[in-house]
Amino acid sequence: MVSDQDEFLRETMGAMDLVFNLSRRLTDRRQDAEDLVQDTFLQAFRAWKDHRRPKRVEPWLATICLNLARSRYRARARRPADVSLEEWMVRSSADPESLAVGRIEREELYRAMQGLPEEQRVAIALVDLSGCSTYEAAEIMRTPRGTVLSRLHRGRRALARLLGDRIEEVIR
Repeated sequence: MVSDQDEFLRETMGAMDLVFNLSRRLTDRRQDAEDLVQDTFLQAFRAWKDHRRPKRVEPWLATICLNLARSRYRARARRPADVSLEEWMVRSSADPESLAVGRIEREELYRAMQGLPEEQRVAIALVDLSGCSTYEAAEIMRTPRGTVLSRLHRGRRALARLLGDRIEEVIR
């Protein structure tokens, strides 16, 4: 007889990359993304044990991940950010110039993404960065597909405008 745990692992492990990629787009640091993935699978397993099992695992896990990320974002907004010792060590030991350039590029992209409304940011993270179809994103976001397409279009345009200005500055 197959245990709940074995069945859960067999059904959900194929979605690990999707959940991790989505987590990386919804968090600032890799460590936070790893924690979010772990919490996503833990919450999913609890639901699985309670026989709340989905027809399609990927959108179900993405929805759990998205909801947890939103909750963490709200909680984080109420407390100051921490920097781990490992992160500080990596920052202090690497080549300062390349670290600065890489940090500026990542920070600009991050700021540009954070400058978007949440709905557009989530749509871009799901479709463009995590590889979900627009149908899957609509299911995860609990909106019609047309709404997802509209949010993608507006978000992409806004990102192109924000990052295009920066690219023009670098070229000059």
